[in-house]
Amino acid sequence: MWWQRLAWPLRGQRGSSGRRWPWLPRAPGPVLAALVRCHPTAPASPCSAWQLHRDHLELRYGSTVMRLDFVWLRDHCRSASCYNAKTNQRSLDTASVDLAIRPQAVRMDETTLFLTWPDGHVTRYGLEWLARNSYEGQKQQVMHPRILWNAEIYRQAQVPSIDCRSFLETDEGLKEFLQNFLLYGIAFVENVTPTKEDTKILAERISIIRETIYGRMWYFTSDFSRGDTAYTKLALDRHTDTTYFQEPCGIQVFHCLKHEGTGGRTLLVDGFHAAEQVLRQAPEHFELLAKVPLKHEYMENVGSCHNHMIGVGPVLNVYPWNNELYLIRYNNYDRAVINTVPHDVVRRWYHAHRALTTELRRPDNELWVKLKPGKALFVDNWRVLHGREAFTGYRQLCGCYLTRDDMLNTARLLGLQA
Repeated sequence: MWWQRLAWPLRGQRGSSGRRWPWLPRAPGPVLAALVRCHPTAPASPCSAWQLHRDHLELRYGSTVMRLDFVWLRDHCRSASCYNAKTNQRSLDTASVDLAIRPQAVRMDETTLFLTWPDGHVTRYGLEWLARNSYEGQKQQVMHPRILWNAEIYRQAQVPSIDCRSFLETDEGLKEFLQNFLLYGIAFVENVTPTKEDTKILAERISIIRETIYGRMWYFTSDFSRGDTAYTKLALDRHTDTTYFQEPCGIQVFHCLKHEGTGGRTLLVDGFHAAEQVLRQAPEHFELLAKVPLKHEYMENVGSCHNHMIGVGPVLNVYPWNNELYLIRYNNYDRAVINTVPHDVVRRWYHAHRALTTELRRPDNELWVKLKPGKALFVDNWRVLHGREAFTGYRQLCGCYLTRDDMLNTARLLGLQA
């Protein structure tokens, strides 16, 4: 039989990526039509085959085996009547598609799949587009390429700081900065005039400033002017900011304008690197931290500042289709009462949290940086935890939060994967 002669991997066989391959049944079962077409004489076109089932098309292109629902195939048609290529927006009304729709005819050449629908409409898909945009294709792709690091890895990488003038005036300087930031979650700009106004100009080069309960540009010393430990001289353990927001701020900018005293070094820890270690050593801990929702809370009644913020979410946030981590929400100061976890899960959650905390507190994961006037630090608040050692004397810091979407937009316009 033709389906037994195909070069499909056996059940349970793994591909080079380590993922289990989908497999075909011994017999095709009830199908509307079936066709296999390979092109061994055309190496530029991967071997492809398709099989039509009752409600979906099973398509193999190269090493990707896709199962594409007929409704999905009709909904994503890129013809001029269904999709506006100028605005990159769908024109087809999805609710108008018959949920029981099936193609009347299907054919495929070396590069393209053609489907004719009952009303005569023809949909064309490039096979590479399908492989890239199918669920199976997305499972094999990384949304955000990164380099996970501990202190030694980061030092050995010798990631350069970007000169302020190059950052502000050239696309090359901006692109290099953004590439460093996307890969490592931190990046530095040197030779910045140590004022709040110049720091604002710097920040707005990559994103819109996100206004919060702290204002747009914040400027603080250890004057206890807000109900937050940051406004003291005390040491701060590693944490991410604004965990009590429903959407934590994406980027934080720090610029030390003045320090007349000792101490005050900034601590940076790659939270994704620590989470990766937990995933390798105890995947059940990683899974629990990614599933259990927690409340984080911020309350203040100081002077004219009256706020009560609550944010809800798991410590680790992953894309469900490929388990890629995209946000860590870790702040032991602001974690609220744990009342979202049933009794039989609480102790297991504490074990998982302890495993992550142990990794975050490993000395070899700690990168210590002395901030000084003229050197601005950008931190990915969805990935990198920050803290500081206690200090003496007078210390002025300014900074702001930036919107993550606008930074990623800037990076994509410069040709970066973000």
